[in-house]
Amino acid sequence: MTVHFIGAGPGAPDLLTLRALDLIRRCHLLLYAGSLVPREVLAEAPAGARIVDTAPMTLDDIIEEMRRGHEAGWEIARVHSGDPSIYGAIAEQIRRLDALGIPWDITPGVPSFAAAAAALGLELTLPGIAQSVVLTRTAVRSSTMPPGETLEAFARTGATLVIHLSINNLVHILRTLEPVLGPDMPVAVVHRASWPDQRILRGTIADIRDKVKRAGITRTALILVGRALAAADFPESRLYAPDHHHRLRPRAKARTKA
Repeated sequence: MTVHFIGAGPGAPDLLTLRALDLIRRCHLLLYAGSLVPREVLAEAPAGARIVDTAPMTLDDIIEEMRRGHEAGWEIARVHSGDPSIYGAIAEQIRRLDALGIPWDITPGVPSFAAAAAALGLELTLPGIAQSVVLTRTAVRSSTMPPGETLEAFARTGATLVIHLSINNLVHILRTLEPVLGPDMPVAVVHRASWPDQRILRGTIADIRDKVKRAGITRTALILVGRALAAADFPESRLYAPDHHHRLRPRAKARTKA
């Protein structure tokens, strides 16, 4: 039997992909991170399925559940928030499964940063403003950041920054970014994007800390920083310009004189 790593999306059950929903419907062991994935995502699990919240479990505990499920002949869903390729902690699970000879596959999901951008009503890449998005985090109690992957370095590129897993490190983030980007740089905080209790705070490097403190947001939030968050005066994309030609919109042939 196979362990299916499933990206459950940012939280709203109707943002599950069709493939993810099909797998959930046919797996008889479902392991999910209850602190990040709402139980409603598993609403269509088969009757009698074993559903386990892994929030209080260690990696050894999780792998043991998978091993026992595999030996029982069950299809297994390992349900992660967002898309499992981003801070999903799946690589260490996969390494353990490989050592045990247990097959696995991965189903992508809607990433949380995309849900946050949708909630904000924003395009994160605007012509002439920002054409790159940096997905990063800071080290609080989690693994250290590799050398060179610093907020200062990313900020100097001018890219839109999306900072994960770091709302409790907001003071450090703002103190780090202000000398590079200035106090007026737009910032947004999206708490529990796509959940029923989603909250959005908009501000600048200078004032977002007080807004977050008043709102009492201490977890499950993304921090977005960059000029694209508040830009209105930007050039239109060349993609649809009348003089931009490509295979599907070829240049009109010049008329020849009679």
